[in-house]
Amino acid sequence: MLVVSRFRVAVGDAPAFRDDLARAHAALAQRPGYESGTVGRNVDDPDLWVLSTRWENVGAYRRALSAYDVKLHAVPLLSRALDEPSAYEVVEPGTDLNVASARSLV
Repeated sequence: MLVVSRFRVAVGDAPAFRDDLARAHAALAQRPGYESGTVGRNVDDPDLWVLSTRWENVGAYRRALSAYDVKLHAVPLLSRALDEPSAYEVVEPGTDLNVASARSLV
């Protein structure tokens, strides 16, 4: 599973944001199921930042969000992300993709 969180940050706020982003990434990286991650800044629009993480599965990511250190260091920062979908399934040859359907039976 891939999680892509994008942020719009004013240039003057970038140094503090970069530190907060590194701290959030470090907290997430300590959780079970974390596989890898990257912090980046857009080359054409320096106000646009990204935190991209890869997880064993969606459950590992959701459990990570409930950990105390993540709630303390990552969740406040993640709440500043642009309001857009952030969780993606990794598409590889031969994988079954998620089916768009209702999540519960009524």
